[in-house]
Amino acid sequence: MSKVELYAAIRRDHRGGMSMRELERKHGVTWRTVRKALDSSWPEPRKKLPPRATTLDPYKPVIDEILRADLDAPRKQRHTVTRIFHRLVEEHGADVSYGVVRYYIASRKPEILVESGKAPLEAFVPQTHLPGHEAEVDFGDVTVRLGGELVTCYLFSFRLSYSGRAVHRVFASCGQEAFFEGHVHALRALGGVPRTKVRYDNLKAAVARVLGQSRGRVEADRWIAFRSHFGIESFYCRPGIEGAHEKGGVEGMIGYFRRNHFVPAC
Repeated sequence: MSKVELYAAIRRDHRGGMSMRELERKHGVTWRTVRKALDSSWPEPRKKLPPRATTLDPYKPVIDEILRADLDAPRKQRHTVTRIFHRLVEEHGADVSYGVVRYYIASRKPEILVESGKAPLEAFVPQTHLPGHEAEVDFGDVTVRLGGELVTCYLFSFRLSYSGRAVHRVFASCGQEAFFEGHVHALRALGGVPRTKVRYDNLKAAVARVLGQSRGRVEADRWIAFRSHFGIESFYCRPGIEGAHEKGGVEGMIGYFRRNHFVPAC
């Protein structure tokens, strides 16, 4: 049980008339936890601990200096992680592991590029979703063994954006019939349709033509009739890599499902 679920259970039992002491005994928590649950339905975020000192700390300025110098060095004569590690050991007597050095360089190198103005500063706006309001849909390919041969099939995935709950189904193709059947199966399993929008990329089963780089689409007639019947409000992500992040949840879910249920290929 997650902490959010624990808080919800405590608040529900309290509304049912349980006392503080009864809540403590039933849920196996202290009075402080009960008090926090009754004061707020959302747990306080865990406090971040200050970073612990490591054996690499004295040598971080040295690494930073090397990385900055590499910005103006010939492209084929810049330091590798191995070369930096050897220099720390040979020139500075550092007693550090290669893995620690590699981990630090992997995180610090992009920061130095941004600080130098030689790489654009990327900013991300986190997505927020209301319960039951939005979902994401996509197909992903999977390899299965049919009749003793490896065959490529297609995994339909319908994922609720807030809870992350997903419904999957494997089809022999990713055509319009499979697209529709996947929706019917998912909506039946979930017990309803999202209240606002369902996010899609430019699947041929739904989109007849993309109108430039905007969100304008000419939808397939059968898809318009299908989603109208179920009351689905479609939202199309931007074409190409720019729109990939707009439904990253379902893409990640397909990868998770593939790794956990189709490895090894069966």
